[in-house]
Amino acid sequence: MAKSNTKARLDRILPKIQSPGFLENRGRSKEIGFFVFDYPPEDELLVREHVGFLLKQLQSPGCDIPFVEIDLYELLLEILERRGVLEKIPKQEASMGFAKLIESLRKGVLKPENFVKLIQARVKSGTRLVLLTGVGKSYPLLRSHNVLNSLHKPLGHLTVIMFFPGTYDGRKLVLFEKFKDNYYRAFKLVEDRIP
Repeated sequence: MAKSNTKARLDRILPKIQSPGFLENRGRSKEIGFFVFDYPPEDELLVREHVGFLLKQLQSPGCDIPFVEIDLYELLLEILERRGVLEKIPKQEASMGFAKLIESLRKGVLKPENFVKLIQARVKSGTRLVLLTGVGKSYPLLRSHNVLNSLHKPLGHLTVIMFFPGTYDGRKLVLFEKFKDNYYRAFKLVEDRIP
């Protein structure tokens, strides 16, 4: 995907969100409304800028889509801070090593369930759209497929869009074009080919 293709694909997001039936979550087989907008990691700044534009458009008068944007990296920092772990990380890394520290955090305070609790707390009554950002910034402490899997039950009635720096083919997520995780319960938000 070239940068110009990413820009063209980004421009198709808002019309898709505003299209009739998109937020209804009524697929042919009653699929959940989880979507992935994948993009080349080198286009991260372009995507962040466009997400800012989307947020302004969704907040503008006349747009009646109740939404929440959740930056997974900010959530990660909040969890570490609340648990009193954030300041201890440098010492723990020095004593345990990087790989063991990451494994310990993932199995402990950064379990997907802890993210889900905070995400649920941010989703107000009437919310119809959840935008998940900060995936790339959260690696390696958080794997996005674990969060998505954990959100099926509590948010399966909502439309969720995850912005993903890598590729998604409907069966696997490949973060930064390097780290593969199986995940098949979402749809591509915008296809690579531009009509």
